[in-house]
Amino acid sequence: MTQDKNDFPAVRTSATDGQFGKAVDPESKTGNLRKVNQSIAEALRLISEGIQHLKGAFPNRKFTIDGRLVGDIGEIIAALEYDVNLHEVSQPKHDGQTSDGRNVQIKATFKDSLTFGTIPDYYLGFKLNENGQFEEVFNGPGKLIYEHFRNRKHLGTKLLSLPTAKLRELSRTVQRSDRIPRREEV
Repeated sequence: MTQDKNDFPAVRTSATDGQFGKAVDPESKTGNLRKVNQSIAEALRLISEGIQHLKGAFPNRKFTIDGRLVGDIGEIIAALEYDVNLHEVSQPKHDGQTSDGRNVQIKATFKDSLTFGTIPDYYLGFKLNENGQFEEVFNGPGKLIYEHFRNRKHLGTKLLSLPTAKLRELSRTVQRSDRIPRREEV
């Protein structure tokens, strides 16, 4: 593979017409492939630049693109916007603690589901949007989620995906005293 000006390897692909496995004449698509490769290289450069920016601002988080990036962003949102102090090193059950000692698991997604594994004391779930905004999906005791989904196989023992629509609905039933307060409320 060759290197381009952005230090990303040039990607060699077979030409397709946008459908998987359907080959087309590579000569007619050369210009389009070049544009696609340039677009991918530019997108990866911007993602990498964004990750470096996040690492500089929040050195206690790794922001690895292969699985932890979205979760780490969710944790930073919680630390900046809510009464949550993050653990220096990520923990399996809880990501941080409130000023009054409540342990909090923080989850984030761009999809229509959030993951739920072991039963945390408190669960704070966010849906992230591509425009940089976020929505609080669930804020409350983890046992409430467990009780609602208790008939799901492996709940509490394996990481499961739960629908954000149902989590929003459950979150509306949580009393204010059982929520993790926003920083402006503390």
